[in-house]
Amino acid sequence: MNRKTLVLPTVAGLLAPVLVACGGTDGAGAGKSAIVIGTTDRFEETTDAPAPFDPAVAYDIGAWNVLHSTFQTLLRLPRSGTAPIADAASKCTFGDRRNEQFRCTLRSGLKFSNGHALTAEDVKFSIDRARAINFENGPVSLLNNIDSVETPSDLEVVFHLKSPDATFPQKIATPAAAIVDSETYSKNKLDNGFKVTGSGPYTLETEQKDGRVVKAVFTKNKDYQGPLKLQNDKVEMRFYDDSQTMEKALKSGDIDIINRTLSPQQISRLRSTTTKGVRFIEAPGQEISILAFNTEDAAVKPKAVRQAIAQLVDRQSLAKEDSDRTNDPLYSIVPSGITGHQNSFSNRYEAPSVDKARAILRAAHIDAPVPLTLSYTTDHYGEATGKAFKNLQKQLNSSGLFKAKLQGVKWSEFRPNASAGKYAVYGMGWFPDFPDPDNFVAPFIGKDNFLQSPYRNAKISNELIPQSRQVTQRDAAAKYFQQAQDIVAEEVPVLPLWQGKQYVAARDRITGAEWALNSASEMQPWELGRGK
Repeated sequence: MNRKTLVLPTVAGLLAPVLVACGGTDGAGAGKSAIVIGTTDRFEETTDAPAPFDPAVAYDIGAWNVLHSTFQTLLRLPRSGTAPIADAASKCTFGDRRNEQFRCTLRSGLKFSNGHALTAEDVKFSIDRARAINFENGPVSLLNNIDSVETPSDLEVVFHLKSPDATFPQKIATPAAAIVDSETYSKNKLDNGFKVTGSGPYTLETEQKDGRVVKAVFTKNKDYQGPLKLQNDKVEMRFYDDSQTMEKALKSGDIDIINRTLSPQQISRLRSTTTKGVRFIEAPGQEISILAFNTEDAAVKPKAVRQAIAQLVDRQSLAKEDSDRTNDPLYSIVPSGITGHQNSFSNRYEAPSVDKARAILRAAHIDAPVPLTLSYTTDHYGEATGKAFKNLQKQLNSSGLFKAKLQGVKWSEFRPNASAGKYAVYGMGWFPDFPDPDNFVAPFIGKDNFLQSPYRNAKISNELIPQSRQVTQRDAAAKYFQQAQDIVAEEVPVLPLWQGKQYVAARDRITGAEWALNSASEMQPWELGRGK
C-alpha cells in the first residue's frame, strides 16, 4: 500500500480550538497575578547533568522551554511559521552564495539580567564555550559545522562554516546558541544548579527540593530588547509527579494551562466532554516516537532482524489501542507536514505480515525465535509509554519469531545508558530542534549523532545531506530527503512508530492559548494573558 498521500496539514505553530467549555469562575487568580503553567517535566541535578539549565547541557523540550524564555539567541522562531526572525540580532544574512558565511548585526544596547552589556564577544564566547565543553548528551552537534566565529566590532558577528548549510539560521535560533554572559559563565566547564543569567524576555527564580525543581517563576525582564510582546508580567511553572494530579489542579483552578504531558485517556476525556471553565486546543504536531537500534549489538546487528521487526510492527494498533487515537501512525522518520515527507516504510513493507517477516529471517539464515530486550523510559514521555511497549512485545512474541523481554528504566539512567550503547532496542521520542527535514535525518545518522548510534551510511552523510544544505529554498531540497527516507527504510537503524499532536488545556479566561506552542512544539508563555 502506498501511503504517500496520507499527509497532515503543514504545522504553522497555531493551535486550533476543537472544544470550548465556558462558564464557571477562574480560581487561578485575576488581574495581574501570575499565569500558572502545569507540567510533568522533571529537572534535577545529577552527576551527568549538574546544570540542567545550562545551554551547553540542555537538550530536551522541557529544558528548552525554560531557556527560550530566559536567554536570547540571534534569531528565534516566529509566533507561527518556520522561518526564523531576528531576536538579539537586528538582521542576519548569508554573506556568500554558497551558504558558508553567515553575518549578524546585534541590536544596540542589549543587556543581561545582571546589568552587564551584551556584545558580539558574548556571542562568540557562548558558541566557543558550548563547543569546548562538548557535553556528550547536549546540543553541540547543532554547532559542529562552525569553523570559526569572528567579531569585527561590538555589534557584528561573522560565522565561518566548514561546509555550506542553508539550515544554519534555524540552528542558531535554538538554545544551543543561547547567548550567555562571558563575565558570569565559565569558559570550559559547567556551573552547578539551576542558575540562569540571560537577556531573554523573563528572569528566572526556582524553588528546589532534594536537588529537583518544584517551582519556577518567570518575571518580566524590564531590560529585554527583542521582538516579543509580553502579554503578562509573570509566569509560574509548577511541576507534577503525574498528569492526573496536574489535571485536577487545572479543573480546580489552581493552575491556568497544561501541555506536558497528558495521557491519551486525558486527551480523549478533555476533547470529548464539557469541563466547566476549561477549553481544549488541538493541532498537528511534529513530535515523533521511534525504536532505535544499536546496530553493533549482536541481537540486532543483522539487518534482517531489524527488517523483520519493521515487517511485524502494527502502528495502527499502537495508535488505536495504546494512544486512543491521540497519535498518528508514522511510516517515515520525516513526519507528515514536513517538506519531503513520504511513507517509505509502508511503501517497502506494506501491511504487517508474519509470513513476510519469517521469510526475511530465513533468507538471512537466522533462527527463530530471536531473543530481544525492549528498553524504554518509565518517566519521560508520559504514562502511555509502558502500555505501548507491552503492545510491541506482544506483537513480536505472538509472531513466534521473537522472544522479547521488557525493561523499564528511569530517564536519569536511561538516557546515558542508551548513549553508551547498553540497549539493543530502545524507545526514544524526538521533538525537532527546528522544523526542517534535515532535523529528522541528520541527528540520527553519522558521526556525533543524537543517539550516539554506531550506524553509518556514506550516501546519506556524504552526499544527500551536504547536497540538501546547499539549497536555500527548502522545498527544492525534498528530493534528497526522500532518498534518505528510502535508505532508512531499507537498513532500519531506527523504526518510526507514531507522530504526536499538540494539545493544550487552559482555563477559559486565559487568552493567547492558541499561540501557546510554536512550530517546534516549544512553549511561548509570553503569549498568555488573563482576560476579564
